[in-house]
Formats: sequence, C-alpha cells, structure tokens
Amino acid sequence: MTNTKIKLKKKELVAKDTMAFHWEMPEGFEFKAGQLTHIKLINPSEIDEEGTKRALSFVYAPSEKKLVTTTRLRDTAFKRELKNLPEGSEVEFDGANGSFTLHKTESTPAVFIIGGIGITPIRSMIAEATNQKTDHELTLLYSNKTPEDAPFLSDFEDMEKRNPNFKFVPVMTRADADEWSGESGHIDADLLKRYVSDINKPIYYLSGPGDMVEAMQKMLVEAGVNEDNIRTEEFAGY
Repeated sequence: MTNTKIKLKKKELVAKDTMAFHWEMPEGFEFKAGQLTHIKLINPSEIDEEGTKRALSFVYAPSEKKLVTTTRLRDTAFKRELKNLPEGSEVEFDGANGSFTLHKTESTPAVFIIGGIGITPIRSMIAEATNQKTDHELTLLYSNKTPEDAPFLSDFEDMEKRNPNFKFVPVMTRADADEWSGESGHIDADLLKRYVSDINKPIYYLSGPGDMVEAMQKMLVEAGVNEDNIRTEEFAGY
C-alpha cells in the first residue's frame, strides 16, 4: 500500500504520560491484530535526528473497527509534535506491516510477557481472540511500575470476564502494598510457573523496552523454553 493520508479524530490520555490517538479508518483498509503502521508527520515544526516517521502498533482489534495508536509521551521532537497535533490534522501512514501476530493453532497456548507500552499490539491480539471466541488459552503477564502507569488495565479486566480462556496477571514493580494487592516485583521463572502449568507448551510473545525483552528471553531460555517458541517485538524509547 502506498502512503495514505489519515485524519486525527481525537486524542485521549490512557495512563500516566500515555496518549491514544484515534484516526479515521481509510476506505477498505484491513489489518491483522498485532500489526503496526509507520506514521509520518506532514510539515512538522521541529524534527529530530530520527526523522519524521515512527512505527506504531494498532491497539484495537480489526473486529473493533477502530484505528488507534498509543504512545508514551517522551520529550522528543516527534512525540511533542504528535501530542500537540490538533484534531482534524492529517498524517501519512503506510498501511499495515509486521508479522507479530497470534499463531493460528488454537490448541497451542499463548503466553504474553509484556512491559509498559509494549502492550499495544497485545491488546489488539487478545481483543480479537476474545471477540472471535477462539479456543487459544491466553495468559498475560503485564509489568508496569504502578497502576497509573499501565494503559488498558480495565480493558483486560473486562476481556478476562468475557473470555473463559484468558488469564490476566498485572504485575507492579513499584506500587505501594496499601494500594496494590496483586503480583508485585519483577517477572521471573517462579511467577511464570505459578500461572503456566507446562512452560514448554505455549508460544511466548515478548514486547516492551529492549532491555526487558532481552531479560525475559534469557529467563525463558534458562527455564528450559525452546527458543523457537519465543517471538519478540522491541519498543524503542523515542
């Protein structure tokens, strides 16, 4: 697909320093849950050395019929421009790209080990599996500093109620004990084994900051998981 202009419908804060951008859906546009697009700013007032284009995942599932990207608001030229983009403005995007999508074999479980904004493609995958009522057994271990930092917590709580095959495990690394009663600390092999009875059965999806993805891959391999069953997507800071 060649570059297409899409219009910004609305912006909303979905967690601390995290903004969702709702775009108009181009006629006949199709994408798979987990895919991403490259968004290019048109005539920005400032440009950093990374240029005017960034890869952003679609957060909503195809079945939700909405085109939404979400990003952490870092102090970079691209992020400042995006954050200040008036509703009704246009950007260029290049359709749907990427193969970070849910495996087809429904008898093979999926385990998602995700940090922060790495959740964007995963929300799309889990929403699609929930809406299409697939038989995939899904387990999401979702790491954030505090609940305020975690986008889409309530969405996953809702999906867990609607999807009997989905287990949601939010994990906070810095939450106070009096405000958080769930899992805390860093995700490790012990935590994984508490929620996944046979760690050799699933396909693992890792996404988030590069160092976290690397640490989780190492943890899985050391726990005896076959590297062929691990799929990764790194989210740079930009």
